[in-house]
Amino acid sequence: MRSTNEPPSRRHRIRVAKPTDCAAIAGLIRELAVYEKLESEVEATAGALERHLFGSRPVAEALIAELDGSAVGFALFFHSFSTFRCKPSLYLEDLFVRPEYRGRGIGRDLFTSCARLAVERDCGRFEWAVLDWNEPAIGFYRSMGARAMTDWTVNRLDDDLLHAAAAGAPLLERETIDG
Repeated sequence: MRSTNEPPSRRHRIRVAKPTDCAAIAGLIRELAVYEKLESEVEATAGALERHLFGSRPVAEALIAELDGSAVGFALFFHSFSTFRCKPSLYLEDLFVRPEYRGRGIGRDLFTSCARLAVERDCGRFEWAVLDWNEPAIGFYRSMGARAMTDWTVNRLDDDLLHAAAAGAPLLERETIDG
């Protein structure tokens, strides 16, 4: 194990994802789902990623960690907004490095690259969720200075419950840009 003062090997590089990376990202997402014991929930495809990351209205972004020309990890993130700070926040949806490439500083470089983007974009926060059983990830994030937000509980609507909630909404009044 390397000392925390020793710089990580730079045989890897971190770069912004391109449309041609979507198949690799989809594969990494499947590997992440296996690790998290959630493989039955994966619906990610290269086509859906291309549409949502690079389409006419991108809703998320990704960074790729490459080693010897192969994708070995990724970070997928998007912006949310803090009403109290009145600033954007960068939300890290997923960070994953293939197990055989861990311990080389790749995850740290993906994480700090996201933090740098948050600073460059004048974000007031950099946030993410971590499964409560994932001690290696919790330890990693703590080593980066993160603190758990124990006073907040994540909530979710999806699938039929999301559609049921949406069905009860009034129609939104919208004005077009043209008038």
